[in-house]
Amino acid sequence: MTALNRIPVYLPKLFLFILVMFVALNGNAQSIAYRTLLSTLYDSDFPVLKPSEINDLSEFQVVDSREKEEFEVSHLKGAHWVGYDTFDLANVADLDKEKPVLVYCTVGARSQNIGEQLKANGFKYVYNLYGGIIQWSNEGLPLYHEDKRTQKVHTYSKSWGIWLNKGEKVY
Repeated sequence: MTALNRIPVYLPKLFLFILVMFVALNGNAQSIAYRTLLSTLYDSDFPVLKPSEINDLSEFQVVDSREKEEFEVSHLKGAHWVGYDTFDLANVADLDKEKPVLVYCTVGARSQNIGEQLKANGFKYVYNLYGGIIQWSNEGLPLYHEDKRTQKVHTYSKSWGIWLNKGEKVY
């Protein structure tokens, strides 16, 4: 009897099961880590919308709270750039305080801050885009540069860029 004949029949199936589970867990590890990271960035009392919860982006006044060089790489369709370091309420003077606002940045930290300022200044319906432009791109949703679709995403930095799975990283 050879050594191969002494291997229990279930062992190859068990090995295959373990291998499949290992690959599956490693494939989801980034998304689990990303979700965990995002949960530490957001205040529980500030409303967020996941990209999958947005049926029609035109129902919102879309506000980009990233810096100008990030916005110029790509942005959501119809986004109104307001900046973060340079943000001023004058940048949103032409927005309707009664119409829903969707504010976003790279992952949602800066946009939440800008969103809180908007709410404090009379905007009634303000939502933070869950996962920011990175999540939007990861879900395969369209990004624009000068009214043309693009795959480029400014990820703020290389360390934030690790979370971008779909799109071309720009730093």
